[in-house]
Amino acid sequence: MAPGNGSFMTQFILVGLTDQPDLQLPLFFLFLIMYIITMMGNLGMITLIGLNSHLHTPMYFFLFNLSFIDLCYSSVFTPKMLINIISKKNIISYMGCMTQLYFLSFFGISECYVLTSMAYDRYVAICNPLLYNNAVSSKVCSSLVLGSYLMAFFDATTLIGCMLRLTFCDANTVNHYLCDIHPLLQLSCTSTYLIEMEVFIVGGLNIIIPSLTIFISYGLILTTILRISTMEGRSKAFSTCSSHVIAVSLFFGSSAFMYLRPSSVSMDEGKISSVFYTNVVPMMNPLIYSLRNKDVRLALRKTLRRGEF
Repeated sequence: MAPGNGSFMTQFILVGLTDQPDLQLPLFFLFLIMYIITMMGNLGMITLIGLNSHLHTPMYFFLFNLSFIDLCYSSVFTPKMLINIISKKNIISYMGCMTQLYFLSFFGISECYVLTSMAYDRYVAICNPLLYNNAVSSKVCSSLVLGSYLMAFFDATTLIGCMLRLTFCDANTVNHYLCDIHPLLQLSCTSTYLIEMEVFIVGGLNIIIPSLTIFISYGLILTTILRISTMEGRSKAFSTCSSHVIAVSLFFGSSAFMYLRPSSVSMDEGKISSVFYTNVVPMMNPLIYSLRNKDVRLALRKTLRRGEF
């Protein structure tokens, strides 16, 4: 008998991205390279922000936490995914699967709210610069990040509580490269209607509310930028937001496609979408924020000259 409420399943088999043998080795090296870039990029960003005092500002405090989340997020499933690609038996235990799902949910939801906090920081910096020191104080920043983690803890615990109530009988082949909600729901031998509704509501709230907040923030930011009389001022204001807009678009776009998708979308299409928010986004975030940010590039040059990095 497996751990869990009424589940007869002791382990699951992960199908992976593809069952074509010719693609296994190329996929292994592709995702290995992506994981190495993700680890180096996010660890580099964390180190740079920690070593350079001029980066100890609200924006980089949020970016520090975003890099930490991306680092953990990728590490939850990528090592197991790489092992499974080159392994003949892609097996994960029941509790291992539920643990993976919990931390995927926790770090994914955390990223939603940290990105929202970053939008608030940009809104205050551009729309109300005179109030910036008070509106985005260290206490406010700490509260926003703590609130992001607490919200993620509550919602991830709710989701995993739903999944632990499911009963899995005979089918144990998960049509995915990780333990995600929708492919697991397809394996349940009991009714999943109420749990699907609960998952849809929790997932929808964690995508729609942050997305709407960010959209409104940038609507107000755009209005303020268009009032700036000089082209140089407009360009500078746009440049401070462009990196965040790219990161938000990649993460929320791919997440919404996976978790708010219509039933007509196949699981294979969902797997391709999930590659973006589980692999591509954590890899791209440090590149986006470093290549498009003069402060980060300057900090990198200073750190390299000091021989500390």
